Amino acid sequence: MIKKIIYLITVPLLFLNIQCNKPANTNPIEYLKYSENILNYQISPSEKFDKAGLMFSDQGAWFAYSFPDSASKITSFSGPFLMTQQNGIWASKALVNLNIENTKWQSHKIKSYNSHLEQTFLSENLELNQELVFSSGHTAIINSTLKNISKTNITVNYSFKNEALLADRLLFSSDKNELIINSANTDAVGHVVFPDEISLESSDSSYVSNQINLQLKPEESKKFTISQTFIFKEYSWIDELKTIKKSDFKVLLEERKLEKNTELQSLIENRKEQFSQDMYAEVLAKAHVTLQNNWRIPAGEIKNEGLFPSYHYEWFHGFWSWDSWKHAVGLSFYNTELAKKQMKLMFDFQNEDGFVVDCVYRDTTIENHNYRDTKPPLSVWAVSKIYEKDNDLEFIKYMYPKLKLYHEFWYNKRDHDKDGLCEFGSTDGTLIAAKWESGMDNAIRFDNSKIVKNSEGAFSLDQESVDLNAYLYAEKIYLAELATILENENDAKKFTAEAAILKNKIQTQFYDTNDGWFYDTTLDGKTFIKGEGSEGWTALWANAATQKQAEAVKNKMMDPAKFYTKVPFQTMSADHKKFNPLNGYWRGPNWLDQAYFGVKSLRNYGFNTEADKATIQILKGAEGVLGKGKSIRENYHPLTGKGLYAENFSWSAAHIIMLLQKE
Repeated sequence: MIKKIIYLITVPLLFLNIQCNKPANTNPIEYLKYSENILNYQISPSEKFDKAGLMFSDQGAWFAYSFPDSASKITSFSGPFLMTQQNGIWASKALVNLNIENTKWQSHKIKSYNSHLEQTFLSENLELNQELVFSSGHTAIINSTLKNISKTNITVNYSFKNEALLADRLLFSSDKNELIINSANTDAVGHVVFPDEISLESSDSSYVSNQINLQLKPEESKKFTISQTFIFKEYSWIDELKTIKKSDFKVLLEERKLEKNTELQSLIENRKEQFSQDMYAEVLAKAHVTLQNNWRIPAGEIKNEGLFPSYHYEWFHGFWSWDSWKHAVGLSFYNTELAKKQMKLMFDFQNEDGFVVDCVYRDTTIENHNYRDTKPPLSVWAVSKIYEKDNDLEFIKYMYPKLKLYHEFWYNKRDHDKDGLCEFGSTDGTLIAAKWESGMDNAIRFDNSKIVKNSEGAFSLDQESVDLNAYLYAEKIYLAELATILENENDAKKFTAEAAILKNKIQTQFYDTNDGWFYDTTLDGKTFIKGEGSEGWTALWANAATQKQAEAVKNKMMDPAKFYTKVPFQTMSADHKKFNPLNGYWRGPNWLDQAYFGVKSLRNYGFNTEADKATIQILKGAEGVLGKGKSIRENYHPLTGKGLYAENFSWSAAHIIMLLQKE
């Protein structure tokens, strides 16, 4: 499964901190064009939790910006939107608003790219161009250019002030041209640095600058930059300020354009040939920036970089293990270094028995880590896929013992009857946490489940799950290959032998020959837990089914009355009486990870025509996936295509990348 592919890695000298797969490119920004206005970032927030629009972030920053609504009187970028507090809040409609006397703006044009934001305001005499780019995970820099577009000399009187604060418990202070922002809700400190000619006067919740009187001849321009920094206590503001002062905005912007263009090039040039149309290049750009907007640098208890599921949803400002494995695979196609950090982030929280925590947060005074359950074992798959891209042996050496321990955890703590088949479970003995461990929280197969105790702090559901054991089979294959790479022949032989035994058990215990489908069973393996769900094709995804079994499963997957809906391969069959996409979460919606597993299942057994057909229908059927403006959603109604639940959802974006990429 692991192809040893070596990419030529070109790291521009001006951003050595970024490492990704970089094919040759004659036009430095040829691919960036596909990201133009790919998401609609326009919103003037009405209150602190306003999620009516999307926000742009980069470099792992814990804050983001948008464009103001055209109807607003804001001459700045909206925000920042702060993710240093639970649920994310707007600091202000505009923290740094430019006020120009006697000027009425007649038009407002906006452009966004995965690299930056830019907007242009036009009045009778003036053109104001503003560009925003992130220089680091701490700082965004806004460059403004005022230009006289009249035919006569004009005087421009301008100053800066903030719009009313939306966030609670922010406190302003100022020192010359610097605004300092403290919060009682976080230890991150804000620093806004204005040009040297600006001086500030501030109160606790507002500030105003001196007025600048500017004389401009026809076609003459005035440029100025303002930096906005939100930095945690574990980082140095002094060092960050030195970097800001040394930076050249034009150079910085070109660096960021090249960086994003190179990443997009990796994705766009690696598309499967059958997806060569521009609309698929655009959806890759949308998936790319979706992951980018959810990227966060280390802070608080988080010691590695990683991705939120969604900055846009109130409960998703943390890091989940199952999500992380999937994010990492998507990232591996264009940024292997970030993919590795995403994996390390979760394994930083591995227990001595191999258990990996379900989810973790920056600040446990806001939200506690969840040690009640783990998530399905897809971590070895993720690490193997990363290794395929860059052959980093040191990464494998670091991860292998951790992966092996996590794999063994399942057999030590989640195999109630010690028959070599595992069950989902929990550490606290609760049924809800055991269902969460499956990742499919309220799937119908768990409707009648009960908890059994294995040992102290280890509980299982009273059923053996086909998807869990298919994932464990795949892990054994991948672990054997990693062990071979590390010249650990004993482990390689052990995992290969175990895989053969497990494969036979999957084929015999979980497959119903009468229905042509894979189901969970009771602990004794004698009774199927009926209800056709997406877990039924995981044996195909893992290459654990026979060809005859795969053919039968494929026929049901391609049945319009069951799984081949407007958005195919949803979580349960459309003809089941409990099918409920609008209110069911895992009782009918299409989750794109399950859809991807379905498509990959077809490809594994040679059903490529069906796989291509399904991929196109998934992407065209899911509301807003193709085209510009709308964000990628957490899941979709399989019959209508309507986007459901969280916006800007990372694992959906990661699996869109997987659907379209050559492997």
